[in-house]
Amino acid sequence: MPLRKITEYPAQVLGLIGKPVTDFDDDLARLCSDMFETMYDAEGVGLAAPQIGLNLRLFVMDCEGTKLVAANPEIVATDGEQSSHEGCLSIGKVPAVVVRPQMARLRAQDENGEWFEREATGYAARAFMHETDHCNGKLFIDHLPKLRRDMIVKRFQKEKRWE
Repeated sequence: MPLRKITEYPAQVLGLIGKPVTDFDDDLARLCSDMFETMYDAEGVGLAAPQIGLNLRLFVMDCEGTKLVAANPEIVATDGEQSSHEGCLSIGKVPAVVVRPQMARLRAQDENGEWFEREATGYAARAFMHETDHCNGKLFIDHLPKLRRDMIVKRFQKEKRWE
């Protein structure tokens, strides 16, 4: 199972609404396996297809005991509020405080095409929303005020020049 290259900001694919997953076959299973391996190697808790350059509505996650594949994800309910640091593998893990709901209910298809719903709170809820955002062409920095977003982007660009 090969590691995939993580696509970094400002790649165009990160800003596109993903195409629906329609084929639930061996190719999808291999892709999901590659995505998990890539995510673990990068020390992330979630990874969406756009983050490896694929314009698909698909993500994998393994966070706080919740390990899943989510094809065609949508957040169908939220409640409460939390404010915490959030980072992204596509933005060099440069963190910023983002306000999100405390609880999120995810509706998606698994790797076999079966629909499911899963509810999470706290960090796992944040991961549901963060990865679903990727499938919708949004990054966590899109939830920040312009000045904060610009600061995060500049910090990321500065760190990339040091490599």
